[in-house]
Amino acid sequence: MKYTKMSLVAALLVGSSAFAIDNVKVSGDAKLFYATEEGGMSVTGTSDSIFNKDASAGQVAASLSLTADLTKGISFGGKVTALSTLGLEGQLVNNVWEATNGVTDSYIVNDLWLATTVGKTTVKLGRMELDTPLVFTEKWSIVENTFEAAVVINTDLPNTTLVGAYVGGTNSQAVGGTGAGYAGVVNATANESTFSQFYDGAFAVGVINNSWEPLTAQAWYYDAQSKETVAAGTDLRGVEAFWLQGDVSMDGILAGVQYTSLKLQLTAGAADIDVDTSAFAVMVGYEMKDMFTAKLSYSGVAEDHSAGFNLAGSGKSKLYTEAWWNYGTVTAADTTAINLTVEAPIKDIVDLGFYATMADNEVDAGDMTEVTVTASRSFGPLDTSAALIYADKNENQSGALQAYLTYNF
Repeated sequence: MKYTKMSLVAALLVGSSAFAIDNVKVSGDAKLFYATEEGGMSVTGTSDSIFNKDASAGQVAASLSLTADLTKGISFGGKVTALSTLGLEGQLVNNVWEATNGVTDSYIVNDLWLATTVGKTTVKLGRMELDTPLVFTEKWSIVENTFEAAVVINTDLPNTTLVGAYVGGTNSQAVGGTGAGYAGVVNATANESTFSQFYDGAFAVGVINNSWEPLTAQAWYYDAQSKETVAAGTDLRGVEAFWLQGDVSMDGILAGVQYTSLKLQLTAGAADIDVDTSAFAVMVGYEMKDMFTAKLSYSGVAEDHSAGFNLAGSGKSKLYTEAWWNYGTVTAADTTAINLTVEAPIKDIVDLGFYATMADNEVDAGDMTEVTVTASRSFGPLDTSAALIYADKNENQSGALQAYLTYNF
């Protein structure tokens, strides 16, 4: 269940804009999220009728962020999020988005980092958001997952960014409750810590190049060690992964290609077994500025194992075909998928979105159709959004209504 759910370099170092901040900056937001569903597939896992409390989820979150220049060239950042149901449970909803049991409140320290820049090299250490193809922070939930990491970014080479990262911890399992990867939970007691171990430590290196301005090309390599038991008699020794991507944007024409390979290093009994799998995706589209953006994409996953997912999250991936809400389907083994995305801002009125995903699993274990329509508008510091979702997975149909309110301060 999900409720337990730029520039690439800029996203890697969210908060590093503190280098341009004089002294101290304080900001934050307050959120109220609500969702209800009939059919019980994607929201609560129940079959109750829409607006019934057992088929609905709601929660409130308040976040406070602070960035400061501690000294010349050294910056600090932190963020704390408090979560509460405000008594909604038992009245309007019986499910929450994150981290609480529906009775008690909770809070997490999302970010806590130090950063420095020397020449064209930036180093950031601590708890932070990340945005790489296979390890990234997700924004769909009421509170985002973050990482305990060390990141180095260098831009000495013309039109080229080099990235190196070590990730040792994540809050995606402790807060989100599921996790798509094999991260081992360190804390043995509930509420002892919101962070758990990320594998037995993971390394990532990446290269992003923009020498020809319409093209952004990137290549990533990941290596994660593990001693995790993934099934009876089977242990995961490690994960090795590659991600290649190229995106073109020229005169309104959009195109892209993605390829990722994944090797799971397993031990079954006394035997070492490697499972190799891969996924690819292509995208074409057109953007008419201030009018609409339309994209059509296709993806395929090898038959041996799922591929292309976030190694530390809910199952959401960065494949072009990813569904708007029902994550984990397009990345399943032996699956092909098609996605159509159309976004149209109507100036001073509303921003509209249409997202359709169809996934076909060769063993008929994960066939899915999802259609989502969204409407969003900001009123000064207040961001509002609503979504209508229809989903049919293996002939199990559901319809959902979601509402999001965020007040920024």
